[in-house]
Amino acid sequence: MSHNFHPSSLREYDIRGIVGRTLGVADATAVGRCFATLLRRAGGTRVVVARDGRVSSPELETALVTGLTLSGVDVVRIGLAPTPMLYYAEAMLEVDGGIQITGSHNPADYNGFKMVMQHRPFFGDDIARLGEMAAAGAWDDGEGSVSDHDFTDAYVGRLVAGYAGGSYRIGWDTGNGAAGPVIEALVRHLPGEHHLLFTHVDGHFPNHHPDPTEEKNLVDLQRLVAEKQLDFGLAFDGDGDRIGAVDGRGRVLWGDQLLAILAEPALKETPGATIIADVKASQALFDRIAELGGVPLMWKTGHSPMKTKLRETGAPLAAEMSGHIFFGGDDHGFDDAPYGAVRLIRAIHLSGRSLTELRDAMPEMVNTPELRFQVSEERKFAVVDEVLARLQAAGAAVNTTDGARVTTADGWWLLRASNTQDVLTARAEARDEAGLARLLAEVDAQLAASGVMRG
Repeated sequence: MSHNFHPSSLREYDIRGIVGRTLGVADATAVGRCFATLLRRAGGTRVVVARDGRVSSPELETALVTGLTLSGVDVVRIGLAPTPMLYYAEAMLEVDGGIQITGSHNPADYNGFKMVMQHRPFFGDDIARLGEMAAAGAWDDGEGSVSDHDFTDAYVGRLVAGYAGGSYRIGWDTGNGAAGPVIEALVRHLPGEHHLLFTHVDGHFPNHHPDPTEEKNLVDLQRLVAEKQLDFGLAFDGDGDRIGAVDGRGRVLWGDQLLAILAEPALKETPGATIIADVKASQALFDRIAELGGVPLMWKTGHSPMKTKLRETGAPLAAEMSGHIFFGGDDHGFDDAPYGAVRLIRAIHLSGRSLTELRDAMPEMVNTPELRFQVSEERKFAVVDEVLARLQAAGAAVNTTDGARVTTADGWWLLRASNTQDVLTARAEARDEAGLARLLAEVDAQLAASGVMRG
């Protein structure tokens, strides 16, 4: 027996596809067989499995568990859970790995698998090896057992342990995603007044898509905050590993702005620490970290590179523009949006100011959202290489950590290839609109020189 995955489903950081078209039950079984085989060869014997609230998640869970047990690994099922609850279970239970069935923030017909092996993210070459093993049918046979474990109370206990965040009036929007039940349980333990939206788990996502990085998905939360005159609002993606926030005036705070707020107490507790942000983050953030006495580190976008860098540097905090916030040290280094919410409330409280006042104090920058344009898989990395070669020949100030991030007198622009899709992404930030226009003209000139149009 062997199994070939659809080539588009084996991503850099996870396995993901459209159910019934590029991903299905047979894939789930093959993931189980190969992951179990790799785990056993590394000396492991038990895996914890969880699923998000998508319609296809239960059948994929059944198939995955079948594959894991057929290759000799014992499975602990914790049922419906946000991804960070799976990560926490993998860290705390007597298991050697974990798999979350989730389509993350993708449309409702997507699903997939996020994996952890022996407390490390399982990504890149690991996923490629899993695909090769499946194609060769080179998995082992065995017999594993299955048990069920209710982990929700333990996870919520982690969220509220030593809570010192003061009392606020907060709106919460889980977008019918997997974080709903956890947030319902969490707010029962918090002081203040809490107004919840869409905590009922529904894989059809009837109210809005659960992706807080797009402002259109925050409209319901903004309306709630305005109507009830709440202090602020918090939102979560479909599997609860990304956070969004709006202040009392309904203004969105993006991942880098949330990190700027979280960095202040972190640097009081660990003076001089490294704080990591991805290459899409505002220069204002890196400046703020330095101003607070920290060491700002710009690193590659993606939850796996972020976790790896966090561990390498011993940083207490890292974040991506997309709302993934990672907590290092005793917090196991994974991205956890419900925990991020609790830490944010605490940081606001410790600042002595409201979230609205904290947002008012941030320097006003003019920036683009992430601009995405399709370029073939074969061409996308080559275009970035060509741009880099021209920039270096011209003596530009360029950071090559992840694509090209170019700093000019006006501000900066970024061009990088997506690791997960056939797209190039660009972003630019300046002090004013005229500066932004000049930066975008530079981006367009570089693209044109490689035969690409930003469209």
